Amino acid sequence: MGKQTLIFKNDIFINSTATIVGPKEGAGPLKETFDKAYDELYCGEATWELAERKLMSEAIDLCLQKANKKNEEIDFFLGGDLLNQNITASYVAREKEIPFFGLFNACSTSMEAVTLAAVLLDGGFGEDVITAVSSHFSTAERQFRFPTEFGGQKPKTAMYTVTGSGAAYISKKKSKIRIEAATVGKVVDLGITSPFNMGAAMAPAAADTIKIHLQDLKRTPNDYDAIVTGDLSRVGSPILRSLLSEEDLDISKVHQDCGVLIFSGDQEVFSGGSGCACSAVVTFGQLFSEMKRGTLRRILVVATGALLNPLMVQQKESIPCIAHGVSFEYVE
Repeated sequence: MGKQTLIFKNDIFINSTATIVGPKEGAGPLKETFDKAYDELYCGEATWELAERKLMSEAIDLCLQKANKKNEEIDFFLGGDLLNQNITASYVAREKEIPFFGLFNACSTSMEAVTLAAVLLDGGFGEDVITAVSSHFSTAERQFRFPTEFGGQKPKTAMYTVTGSGAAYISKKKSKIRIEAATVGKVVDLGITSPFNMGAAMAPAAADTIKIHLQDLKRTPNDYDAIVTGDLSRVGSPILRSLLSEEDLDISKVHQDCGVLIFSGDQEVFSGGSGCACSAVVTFGQLFSEMKRGTLRRILVVATGALLNPLMVQQKESIPCIAHGVSFEYVE
């Protein structure tokens, strides 16, 4: 539909999911919706990178266990994370021995993976696909900003990278959650240069994808029970709503943001959550639980990503951003 929205010829379903998070997420308002929460950032491992790898590996294992599936029964594993060369997903793929597509679209990778899984299934190239993404506060701090030992102060516009992993098993086997459509985002860059203001940087990309999605499907925001962004936080969310209002699109009654939902107001997380795991664990946990109960009938999840790295920031480049949207429907 149009140039950016995919409508699938076959019915593609979310058959099982798993969410595993860190201590701050496990103490937040969505704690009851996660499958498992660790009480410390090392997760029993020697390094933070090994901890993140453990989160993704366990999320995949639990997701497949729920579906009564084994690794050798899965056709493709689509995975990604925030670390250089996707080292979390790549090392997990080495362990799982499933044919692997490594993906990187920053924090939007969760919905990129779901979209591509649906494309593979709809095209008849596979029958069983697993997706998984992860992020970790300390691994992201070390790579993108400063060593945690540095103790540098941050502005209130900064975001707190979610520690966790979300996995989804996707197939044509009927379940209560159907992947209806997906809108592939374009890279949008309105000139934000600060890595401590990514909510503002990503909001225009989210606005563009939501606008295109509604135009392509000839829908309005009222056709959705919820339009959920990935991690715009308390800074980017009002910017998104303002940008869309300029297009005569009012999403204020249905908009939610995973980066706001995952933490409470009294937790020290700056403007809210971010990271690949942010949209994944909230969607695969809280939102899908509501869909299975029938309290949400159709939702649009628009995961947002800032496509930056430290070198580009040091060279004063602006931050290109992207957002991918997936429409999920409740099936009786």
